Amino acid sequence: MTTARRKSYGVKGAPYAFLLPATILFALFFALPIGYALWLSLHKVKVSGLGLGAGARKEVWAGLENYTDALTDNELLDGGLRVLGYGAIVVPVMLGLALLFALMLDTDKVRLAPFTRLAIFLPYAIPGVVAALLWGFLYLPDVSPFYFVLDKLGMPQPNLLDGGPLYLALSNIAVWGGTGFNMIVIYTSLQAIPAEVYEAAKLDGATPLQIAVKIKIPMVAPSLVLTFFFSIIATLQVFSEPTTLKPLTNSVSTTWSPLMKVYRDAFNAGDIYAASAEAMIIAIVTLIVSFGFLRAANSRNKQEEAR
Repeated sequence: MTTARRKSYGVKGAPYAFLLPATILFALFFALPIGYALWLSLHKVKVSGLGLGAGARKEVWAGLENYTDALTDNELLDGGLRVLGYGAIVVPVMLGLALLFALMLDTDKVRLAPFTRLAIFLPYAIPGVVAALLWGFLYLPDVSPFYFVLDKLGMPQPNLLDGGPLYLALSNIAVWGGTGFNMIVIYTSLQAIPAEVYEAAKLDGATPLQIAVKIKIPMVAPSLVLTFFFSIIATLQVFSEPTTLKPLTNSVSTTWSPLMKVYRDAFNAGDIYAASAEAMIIAIVTLIVSFGFLRAANSRNKQEEAR
């Protein structure tokens, strides 16, 4: 083999060499666990007799039985409905506030912009479990300073950890923690808009509100789609907030969300086969919802470009 040919092979193989470490990590920590979960979801344990002695419990092929049981499990379905109600509050409020803050920071008259950006983003840097604990104690009537102030003022003291207000309490934690990240994504897109666009709009007599509504928001639409996409995935996989608040109230069951149901079946009930099937169903639903949303967004963009 000539030197020139060796150099040619070396140049062609360089990208694969750079991709190899990431490919190995992807296979070990993502692809293989998913494959193992899929394999577990298609099996179950068959118990013979009293389940004692060698060979009394053995793993057998179950086919789609675990999936059928999961899809007919009222606890899993009820958890999915609760998550939909939770998401109906979290996603629009969080993205609405993120867009509002980004538009406010992207004005010439704003003061202390770096400090304000940091203050809005800072809650995102706090781990979800820590944030849920902090808000959980603020929700407890016996220790919360808010309830103390309301009591002194003679105002009603709602129990945010019971019934319908529980959705607001959980949503508040998610909104408080996620608004800053989404705001940074949208704000970065706003900073990328050329200044000449704003100058042309001002020369045409556009007001700051008209510039925000008719220029800024349409031009950051891809960022809004991205943040909406991430928010949907995070909502369908909510786990830490209700799990952390569970010791503080009886209104949060061990199956409040689908992932909590998976955790209970896997680690409390010890049925990793049923839990794997439930996890695969959650992953499939997340994939379908995400893919459907992205496809709808792409179709709309193509229609707008055609116009």
